[in-house]
Amino acid sequence: MEKGGEMEKYFYISEKEKIMEVQALDEAVDLLRQGGFAWLNMVNPSNDMLAKLISTFGINPVAIEDCKDDGQIPKIEDYQSNTFFIFNLFTYHNKKFTISEINIFVGKNYLILITHNANDNSKLVEDLMLESTNITVGVDFLLHKIIDLIVDQKFHVIEALEDELNIFEDIILKSPSRFRQEHMMKLKRNLLLARKSIVHEREILVKICRKDSPFVSEKSIYHFRDVYDHLTRFHESIEILREMISALMEIYLSSMNNHIALLANKTNSVMRRLTMITTIFMPLTLLASIGGMSEWSMMTGAQNWKIAYPIFILMMFIIGLLSYWLIRKYELK
Repeated sequence: MEKGGEMEKYFYISEKEKIMEVQALDEAVDLLRQGGFAWLNMVNPSNDMLAKLISTFGINPVAIEDCKDDGQIPKIEDYQSNTFFIFNLFTYHNKKFTISEINIFVGKNYLILITHNANDNSKLVEDLMLESTNITVGVDFLLHKIIDLIVDQKFHVIEALEDELNIFEDIILKSPSRFRQEHMMKLKRNLLLARKSIVHEREILVKICRKDSPFVSEKSIYHFRDVYDHLTRFHESIEILREMISALMEIYLSSMNNHIALLANKTNSVMRRLTMITTIFMPLTLLASIGGMSEWSMMTGAQNWKIAYPIFILMMFIIGLLSYWLIRKYELK
């Protein structure tokens, strides 16, 4: 059933392990009298529907409030009639990393899945139908399969983030000037968010594996341990990526410092050349200005200008060479 931004799907799994989709919540509840269990999927449920869950299944109102807030951290809460789980689903599309919340209630004969994104819910349901092994055995096996799919999605996202980091690595090593630090900072922030989520989800799996929830049977514990191993591996992968980011930033800063040092050396070299040229031409400019005002002709006699000016120019040339020789001599020291 769909209504505005809301979407609801109800499934009944009989004791013969057959899945049947029903049209209403009341119909699914009535079928529970025959045995089996119900699987309810809801996207942005209304306050009336959430209130109905409280009256029908005894859901704690505090947990319902957590479902309304999409900013909760992953956690597990045990109540008298059910266990409440919050997991995070990672998505990475067009270089945009997003985390959405998956709320799950597990009781003796029901599992309720509440999300805020229709695409997330639809994809989970579709994947569960494609991989229907064990989901009809019981609510704990269905819970395992949902968590397993959520964790598998994390692998693809972490792999995409790793590919992005590899691109940054090539840019830093081949052309540091093209690299933008804000891109690396964004990647680092995404990895920190992923790490925070995975750390909390590992704690959930630890509690499940030590049988904190009465609705998870001994038979399904081994499946949850496998999921815990996956989360541990993802956590280690994120730590490695974070260390790589730190190392790449050090390489980038070092290469930029070297580049700046080279530019400074070139600037110093240019300034030395300009200083040398200025030093050589300062006395020549003085002499040229004196000769240009005819003082030289006055000293040697106007009638001797044909001899005086060549001697004057030769004298300027000799002074210039002498200045250059003195500068080079003391510069080398």
